[in-house]
Amino acid sequence: MNIRSLTRGDGVVIGAAVVLFIASFLNLTSTPSCSGQFCPSQSAPNAWDSLSLLMSMYLAGIIGAVLVVVGRSLPQPKTVAGLDLTQFGVAFTVFAAWTAFWTIIDAHGSGAGMILGLIAALVLAAAAVAAPLVAALKAPLMGTPSPAAAPQPYGYPGAAQPAGGYGYPGAAQQPYGAQPGDPSLGGHPGAQAQAQPFGAQAPAAAEPNKDSQAQPAAAAPAGDFAPFWFAVPVARPLYAEDGSPTPIAELAPGTWYLAVDQRGPGLVAQTQDGRRGVLQDTTGIQRG
Repeated sequence: MNIRSLTRGDGVVIGAAVVLFIASFLNLTSTPSCSGQFCPSQSAPNAWDSLSLLMSMYLAGIIGAVLVVVGRSLPQPKTVAGLDLTQFGVAFTVFAAWTAFWTIIDAHGSGAGMILGLIAALVLAAAAVAAPLVAALKAPLMGTPSPAAAPQPYGYPGAAQPAGGYGYPGAAQQPYGAQPGDPSLGGHPGAQAQAQPFGAQAPAAAEPNKDSQAQPAAAAPAGDFAPFWFAVPVARPLYAEDGSPTPIAELAPGTWYLAVDQRGPGLVAQTQDGRRGVLQDTTGIQRG
């Protein structure tokens, strides 16, 4: 049985059945008034003192409620003699309401058990019949779980930002030019690879003769430049590659840009819309 498949109509059916069960223990008739010297000591009977009324009204309504709820909560309907459990349950509830109605009309001085039983039987039958027809009663009783929130794009207000600085996905960030082995930046002193500051020259290979050792290290050839992602700490202008003093774009912090080439002390950067220009001030940038 899937509890989450129950509807508000099923909830009304269950509640009415509980009230009907409680009413079966209450008095069917009002307590007779006493006058004079003689007064009977016996109390008014309830539904359990009348087997015919108990089975045809109270238990019939409770059994019908059970069949309705079970039949609607099963993943596949169970049929008996060509009718499913829900149809049998609705028939039982209607029969219980029919019996309660004519019984209270024929009774003299109906008690609390009879009056409350009639109300519960009528509500039970109405809910069993109208539950699959009325939109308000077809709503889920337990409610449906809310869907998982869709991930928000980077920069969306209130969106959780991934760790690693500037929101770059999956990359641990270090200040541009810092060495991974620097303990002050969370690196390991024994790290093998060390990052070179931007614009630094690669040391020349050691030669056996002294003349070659005395010569300054040769600069790394431009063809060895590897594109990388970077972010600026503050807004910086991006100038045209032809040297024009007018900026063509502005690099904003919190956004990653692609460095495609080196131009002296600056970088040739490419924006998200495909524009390329020279970033002259590279101090404090972070590499991805």
